[in-house]
Amino acid sequence: MKKILIVVALVSATLVSCQKEESFVPDVQVSEELKITQINGIKLQTPFVTNEVAMNVKTEKAGTFVVKILNIANRVVSKESVDVKSGDNVLKVYTSALPSSAYRIALFDDKGVQIGITDFNKL
Repeated sequence: MKKILIVVALVSATLVSCQKEESFVPDVQVSEELKITQINGIKLQTPFVTNEVAMNVKTEKAGTFVVKILNIANRVVSKESVDVKSGDNVLKVYTSALPSSAYRIALFDDKGVQIGITDFNKL
């Protein structure tokens, strides 16, 4: 299965220009539907997805984390490492390669500890 790309909304411009990739833009404005009240977590803009969805990844420390998408059988169908800063990090999840079904998306730290998990339906 094709790997699902997880990128920050503005990274594509950086990649096109072949400059060093900056994962996140400082002072991210988090919309109401993406706000996370806990110290750590993961939240999707909507649980019903077609081709892409915004996702907030919130951590108390900066570092490299792993985002996994799991199918209904709890098998990993996509896995991507992301560098995040402490606090809110708004990412885009592209799901066009996934067949219509129910999925879970989870965030893990560098030791493999699950930080957060949420469900979504690919329409």
